[in-house]
Amino acid sequence: MIDFIKIMAFLNDFSKNNNREWFHTHTLERKQMMSEFEKFIEDLEIRIANFDETILYYPPKDLIFKQVKDTRFSKDNTPYNPSFRAHIAPKGKPIPVGYYICIKPNNESFIGGGFFTDIFSKATNDIRDSISNHEKEFIQIISNNLFMENFIVEGN
Repeated sequence: MIDFIKIMAFLNDFSKNNNREWFHTHTLERKQMMSEFEKFIEDLEIRIANFDETILYYPPKDLIFKQVKDTRFSKDNTPYNPSFRAHIAPKGKPIPVGYYICIKPNNESFIGGGFFTDIFSKATNDIRDSISNHEKEFIQIISNNLFMENFIVEGN
């Protein structure tokens, strides 16, 4: 079982010390926490595959995002993303449809699913057409009380 308390404590320290020196002096601890997250992603991938047959097994390392940020076009020039993030999809991380998980301190953790990005206009149109063609089913799903208590439908 993943120790979320340890992971959150590490990520909290990481977010407060988002610099290269701290990152490198905490390499062992970071690798231990990443190993915990990899175990969690592996278990989650197996559980998702039980109800979503499109999910094939990929090594967790192939599904997890790096913590190093590209700061070239960002207002936030901190060098790292102090979180553990992964994308479980039918064809691995680069495919935009799937399940996304982000573990981050300060109540910023979340789990999402669906279309990861709208840069693929044909796929975006296909999804919109499918929703339009199945409007009653879509409304029924997103209007369900249990769904509304746990999820938010948002995006473009």
